[in-house]
Amino acid sequence: MQSQFGDPAKSLVSLYGYTPTAWVGILMVVIFVLTTTLHFFQAIRYSMWFLLWTAVVAGILEVIGWTGRLWSSYQRDVSQAVPFSMQIICLVIGPTPLIAANFVILGHVIRRLGQQYSQLKSRLYTIVFVSCDIIALVVQALGAATAIVAVNSHEDPKNGSDIMLAGVVFQTAAITLYLLFAAVFFLRYFYDRPIRGRENIKTGYVFEGKLCKMAAALIFSSLCFYVRTWYRCIELGNGWNGTIIHTERYFVIMDAVMIAIAMWTLNTFHPARLLGHGGEWHADKNILTLRVQSPDSEAEVSLSTNHSDDGAPKY
Repeated sequence: MQSQFGDPAKSLVSLYGYTPTAWVGILMVVIFVLTTTLHFFQAIRYSMWFLLWTAVVAGILEVIGWTGRLWSSYQRDVSQAVPFSMQIICLVIGPTPLIAANFVILGHVIRRLGQQYSQLKSRLYTIVFVSCDIIALVVQALGAATAIVAVNSHEDPKNGSDIMLAGVVFQTAAITLYLLFAAVFFLRYFYDRPIRGRENIKTGYVFEGKLCKMAAALIFSSLCFYVRTWYRCIELGNGWNGTIIHTERYFVIMDAVMIAIAMWTLNTFHPARLLGHGGEWHADKNILTLRVQSPDSEAEVSLSTNHSDDGAPKY
């Protein structure tokens, strides 16, 4: 099959392989504007500053990308490159900052439940996986830019597509490792099996109530990211002129809906509501070893901190 990008006349048909549906574009713009606005005010209210450069930035990129698709849906000439460039760049890299938010939050959960159960300490956990996220973002952005230059020149964007694919594959591998590390951590916590050579420090937090809800939300949203990255791998691997990239419903369901669900999940199960105000997160960086008596003792547990009504340490 000859690439439509090698022939300027054929490229006038559609850069998408179809005309984006207007009502879908409107719906997605509204959804992402609402969740992004909510994330912004939640981050400000609870001093959760890391959500400004993760969830909020991701939402802004999604809004810009879907605005490009909506713009294309109202154009008679769907081959115009500006809106197409907006959507391909922003929607490829958009979810990457949001994934970083999950890495940061899980690192904090690990700090509260006990770093002795994690292969990586919480701070290093965040540094390693956020760094992987940044690398994936840069590679995907480079690939998208390369593809756009090719499209504007009526050339085959395969090289750019391959670079994007490499970035997405790297991101998929990082998320896979993140999920495996998280699974091992929780298994070790449940069975009280610290990493060999590490002191078994009791922090005073237990895996119940709000902490349990936060972990469940992280797992759910991470699976949404996982579905999306695998879809992108298959889409780009199928080629720029493949059936998958030219089928709108696949993209809407496997990319847009997955990211929208992940963003709204973080709105609903917000880390500030479940794990405390940003100030409490800062205090948790200095969690001290707590002397915990035997489970059958009715004596009051001796702690180096005060407790809230639900039994979790309060700083």
